[in-house]
Amino acid sequence: MNLPNTRQARILIVDDVAKNIQLVAASLRSQGYSMTFAQSGPKALELAQTRPFDLVILDIMMPEMDGYEVCRRLKSLPLNGQTPVIFLTAKTDAEAIVQGFEAGAVDYLSKPFNGAELKARVQTHLELKRIREELEIASHLKDKFFAIIAHDLRAPFNALLGLSQTLKDDVEDLSKEDIVQIASMIFEAGARANGLLEQLLRWASSQQGKITYHPERIELFPLAQEVVALLGEVAHRKEITLHNLLPPDTWVYADRPSIAAVFRNLVGNALKFTPQGGTVELRAEPKDGKMEIEVADNGLGMSLEVQESLFRLDRHHSTLGTAGERGTGLGLILCKEFLEKNGGSISLQSAPDQGSRFLFQLPVPQEAT
Repeated sequence: MNLPNTRQARILIVDDVAKNIQLVAASLRSQGYSMTFAQSGPKALELAQTRPFDLVILDIMMPEMDGYEVCRRLKSLPLNGQTPVIFLTAKTDAEAIVQGFEAGAVDYLSKPFNGAELKARVQTHLELKRIREELEIASHLKDKFFAIIAHDLRAPFNALLGLSQTLKDDVEDLSKEDIVQIASMIFEAGARANGLLEQLLRWASSQQGKITYHPERIELFPLAQEVVALLGEVAHRKEITLHNLLPPDTWVYADRPSIAAVFRNLVGNALKFTPQGGTVELRAEPKDGKMEIEVADNGLGMSLEVQESLFRLDRHHSTLGTAGERGTGLGLILCKEFLEKNGGSISLQSAPDQGSRFLFQLPVPQEAT
């Protein structure tokens, strides 16, 4: 069985006898787990309310509160409701075992225990927990994918069909100016649909591990200038001042195509939520051994609630831009994934009506540190 690396898995060991806790900890120490201990049910529940655990090893016969009650209450806690529980106890009769599973345990070991068996059971349940979490993420991905297809792709295609139908039915009654205007609207709808499909394909490829990363030395000013030129027409239409203020000779060590995509998404996002006459600026400076790049605007800004949903697949949030532009929320999720793949990170500072500052960090070339 090809088991995953479960180093630093967080395990809570609960037993009213200190010697029993020591024996369990000694058996698992070689696995490198992060272990926390409690000598009573109430203490275990107090710990479980404040931090998530990957697995709980729980005694049954304890004063104040027995293991069955601890397990039942544990299942109602937000942080640990899905955490697997293994009962480790001297109670070995069939009724006790059945009662343990009814309380919510996933496994049952009797005292005195075999160290090798304990390690194998713990590793197995950590693996099963990891698989379950990956399946939940995959389910969120599928739901997000179909939500985008159902809602966000429909609008541009409806526009394409409606406008082309107008041309087909009324072309003889339309002036040249009308035809040019409709053709322009068809082009814009097609461009929106194409851009959305490109994002969907990049996202799907990223989830399937099909995007390869080839880090290299990248000078940021010319890369940012390419994005400014690409999106310059959007800025011009909305009368937004778009400034590339990155210092010349600013270098990072990353994969060029994915970082270019990050710039396009963040600058495009800033333009979308900045009103007519606003400003979008790009800056960079070294920070904590990395290069920190900033994309700042003086646009709509965001509430804390909206900010918390931006990089999460399980929360769909969509806000129209200042000119009615639509988005899927995929762009920022892609940015986060691309940056993390490149050894970077992203953060946000924003407030309603005060604009937004997206800050992302990337490694610098080794010789530049």
